[in-house]
Amino acid sequence: MRVLRRTRGAHRRRPGRIPAPALVLLGCLPGLAAVAALVLCADGVDRAVTATVTARPRPARAAAPHPAAKPPIVPRTAWLGDAARPQPPPRYDDEIVAVFVHHTDSPNGYDCADVPRIIRDLYTGQTGARDWDDIGYNFLVDRCGTIYEGRAGGVDRAVTGAHTQGFNHRTVGIAAIGTFTAGIPVPRRMTDAIAAVAAWKLGPADIDPRTRVRLTSSNSGSRYAAGRAATLPALAGHKDGYMTSCPGAALAARLPEIREKAARLQGRTSTATP
Repeated sequence: MRVLRRTRGAHRRRPGRIPAPALVLLGCLPGLAAVAALVLCADGVDRAVTATVTARPRPARAAAPHPAAKPPIVPRTAWLGDAARPQPPPRYDDEIVAVFVHHTDSPNGYDCADVPRIIRDLYTGQTGARDWDDIGYNFLVDRCGTIYEGRAGGVDRAVTGAHTQGFNHRTVGIAAIGTFTAGIPVPRRMTDAIAAVAAWKLGPADIDPRTRVRLTSSNSGSRYAAGRAATLPALAGHKDGYMTSCPGAALAARLPEIREKAARLQGRTSTATP
């Protein structure tokens, strides 16, 4: 990015010409970085769209006063095996300010030892039959509370996901493995694991999981037209951003509890401001 420099000495204006300082300003307007991103979600959205974002320098942020510990995470190599397909390099955002919770809409009665195979099957279905570039979720959590790395790019980084159409930027997608419609029990170990990931990923930006954040939609296929700002829960359900029943009524009902747990993991005790 070019930096605007102060010119030295006096400049005499000539009739019919643009002043030199104006020329400098015109030459220093920031450009738009066109970022091609697959905007995907678990409920049938399987087409790529192009999102355009503005590249702006961000001021240095002081150390966050409410960090949370990084939970144990099983790397994607543990489930991917030889199923890996060619894919483009990962895309990244500057920080994470919100989390979207999903369910995978798959059977619940699985043995937790079979979860690597289940995730591999999800990956194969999304990258094969649906021709996605990678699994859409950043993380997946099983009913035993084990956390798995999903989308490639590094668990410690702000990887641009492909989980909530219109709101993949600056967010994390966490998928609960199973189907959690009304009346289905949601295991405590699963909700605790979701809270642990949310607390950890929101910590660097000092986002209280119980509050609301302002996000801008990148796709009119979401609940909000492209370019429209939306104020959503910092720890939201998929249906908050997209027209779907995901993460299911039973899991959605547990989100307030998950928010409180995540806030405690960040060391917060006072009530959040809505």
